[in-house]
Amino acid sequence: MSNQDIERLKSLLGTHEDFPQKGIVFKDMFPIFQDPTAVEALICHIVHHITSTYAEKIDAVVGLDARGFLFGPLIALRLGAAFVPVRKQGKLPGDCVQAVYKKEYGEDIFEIQKSSLKEGARVIVIDDLIATGGSAAAAGELIKKCNATTVEYVFVMELDFLHGAEVLDAPVYSLIHL
Repeated sequence: MSNQDIERLKSLLGTHEDFPQKGIVFKDMFPIFQDPTAVEALICHIVHHITSTYAEKIDAVVGLDARGFLFGPLIALRLGAAFVPVRKQGKLPGDCVQAVYKKEYGEDIFEIQKSSLKEGARVIVIDDLIATGGSAAAAGELIKKCNATTVEYVFVMELDFLHGAEVLDAPVYSLIHL
């Protein structure tokens, strides 16, 4: 993706100060979804990155609750991979494993259905934003508990000043650095 395309995506992002609490500057990717051409460029770029970086097949794309659900299935479909949701506690039926994580503004619990990833599966984790890395690290922990392997963490945006990528157990690819 060219710098011009990245700048175009950046220009579509919304910014909301003091959300969800005072002192947080929230970067909103929802405005990108109002522009189908921008969504297509975003998805194509991420798929191209994955397919040109990894020769071995990706078995599953794990999308984080909730924005990872918006483009995770599209990327999984184009990769010929399964889509697996990671949800907040109590939202998934059946036998689930859990991981607790700290966010920049609190603590939460993520879950994944135990049977959703096959043992040895090669997994890409996808979300809209990496800040402190807590939620992505929790997803990585869940993937390990399912005896699968995180190949890479992929984000649309990264808040570089929070150094979230440093707490993750696999390479990180972020399209937009803020």
